[in-house]
Amino acid sequence: MAAKSSLINMVAVLSLTCLLCSAILGGAYALTKEPIEKAAADKTSRSIALVVPEFDSLSEEKAATLDGKEYKYYEALKGDAPVGYAIVSSAGGFGGDIVLMVGIDTAGVVCNTSVLSHSETPGLGAKCTSDEGFMAQWKGFDPSVKILSVKKDGGDVDAITASTITSRAYTEAVKTAVEVFKSLRDEQ
Repeated sequence: MAAKSSLINMVAVLSLTCLLCSAILGGAYALTKEPIEKAAADKTSRSIALVVPEFDSLSEEKAATLDGKEYKYYEALKGDAPVGYAIVSSAGGFGGDIVLMVGIDTAGVVCNTSVLSHSETPGLGAKCTSDEGFMAQWKGFDPSVKILSVKKDGGDVDAITASTITSRAYTEAVKTAVEVFKSLRDEQ
């Protein structure tokens, strides 16, 4: 015999369903939280190793403020002396924010860059992670000698073909990281 449908029965069943779903989601979160955090930390460590000169140790995550916005950075050390900084910077691209890890040596030269995340169009803007010519131009890029803008805007950065907006955003993120580095250098 079927249970009589009433407001009390419907509320009870809906409450039990919500409680069960909440318990499952909470359990899944608890089980995956640590592996997700470890994967993120490993990705950050790999990115830092790609963008700064060879180092012995790395500082804990630090924060610098530029124009009211906070930027994370890491100081790479060889012995007790800094050899470079890995700065997390972002700018708005065509599909959303492009988040970069930018390595800058103590002389202010960009050592390398690494994309941490993006949502650019596959096959176009997403080439910012795979276009060898685009990526290679950042190694040893000296902003005191070159202009940090795409060539279309009078600068020295070769844009990705058909992805000028992404190239401008990438360049803007690097430019911001250089400004953060300058503010750190001025503080010391």
